[in-house]
Amino acid sequence: MIKSTIRKRTYRAIYRLLDRVSPVDYDCGTLCGAACCMVESEPDMEMGIYLLPGEDKIHRREGEGYRWTEESTEEFEFPESWKGKVFFLHCMNPPHCQRALRPIQCRTFPLLPHLTEEGELIMIYDDTEVPYACPLIEETLPLNDDFVKATTTVWRHLIRDPLIYDLVKADSEDRYE
Repeated sequence: MIKSTIRKRTYRAIYRLLDRVSPVDYDCGTLCGAACCMVESEPDMEMGIYLLPGEDKIHRREGEGYRWTEESTEEFEFPESWKGKVFFLHCMNPPHCQRALRPIQCRTFPLLPHLTEEGELIMIYDDTEVPYACPLIEETLPLNDDFVKATTTVWRHLIRDPLIYDLVKADSEDRYE
């Protein structure tokens, strides 16, 4: 597995902070039938979400309602600095995932960290091409201020890790094209 400079206790603090906020004041899954959890994938297309480097430190690999796979960073479009394997999680009981166990990228959805050309970190609506439509993104629905602030704080912390910084920078640069 690729190594992170972020400690287990930091990941736990990040999870606790994100547990206290929500993008909206209601279950946004009621808008779309939990589309982001319920996607049927093509037979040759594997849907799921990868953990950030070191995020696996706070998860047990068995009995959590997820199926874990290890994926080679060479098979996906990860930054050059990512060498080795990453964990990919597949929810086994959507849309009834154990919310307390959601990875960071699920917790901060529908926002993505983005580095401007000047190097400033901002949060943007997730523009990743996926086989479903999220009403929060499609309609640019307003998000709770505390959610946006917490998400920004979390990503400012996370990009202190060189690997995570490289990921955010590469994803941001792809958006410039």
